[in-house]
Amino acid sequence: MTTALRAGRTAGMLIIVQGSCGFIYNFVLLEPATAPPGFLVNASAHTLQVGTAVLLGLVTGALSTAIAIAVLPIFRKYSETMALWFLALAIASLSLAVVENGTVMSMLSLSKAYAATNGADPAAFEGLRGVVAASRNWAHYTHLVVGGATLLVFYITLYRFALIPRLLAACGIAAFALQLTTVSMPFVGFRVVLLLLAPVGIVHLTLAIWLLVKGFADAKRSDARQPNLAQDNPAM
Repeated sequence: MTTALRAGRTAGMLIIVQGSCGFIYNFVLLEPATAPPGFLVNASAHTLQVGTAVLLGLVTGALSTAIAIAVLPIFRKYSETMALWFLALAIASLSLAVVENGTVMSMLSLSKAYAATNGADPAAFEGLRGVVAASRNWAHYTHLVVGGATLLVFYITLYRFALIPRLLAACGIAAFALQLTTVSMPFVGFRVVLLLLAPVGIVHLTLAIWLLVKGFADAKRSDARQPNLAQDNPAM
């Protein structure tokens, strides 16, 4: 098994695991705690789920760095700069995942304090609820922006050096450009357009399947196999 194939299959598997963890985090573990009437009322009744979600969120964030490390030997063959940019952004994304999940634990702590009063004075918690929720939301959006930028660099590198079919890489660039556009909207006073996030899931899953089957194309290895026509034909 070549290095390119092994690295590609490792990255593909990590992408699938990361996507699965992200789904469980958002739609299985955190959903009951954040459903109406909101985390202030609900979270304390789902302490185990929220705590498990936070740990899973940290693992999900760490997988971005794991992917960057897995592809580092391949990317460095083509561009040291692109390889290091991808790794640096992946580490930054992990750091923001830590911050975001810390704010989730703050939400849980506030919910427990509220539950301890048996809801006797909801007005006293309303201001704190807004602050804690805003802290989590801004940490979340910042994490999404950096995570999107990380994967945009990933797909640009794949496209530039033809490590996967360029059509697939181009679709990835377009999908994450849309993702970055929509998750940046709250910073300028607009809402996230959820429909613009759909292409990311489709393209990223397609990439993962491709990598599991084919791995990365090793263009330099292929080039090395080509005959040197100038040497074979003295007339050239």
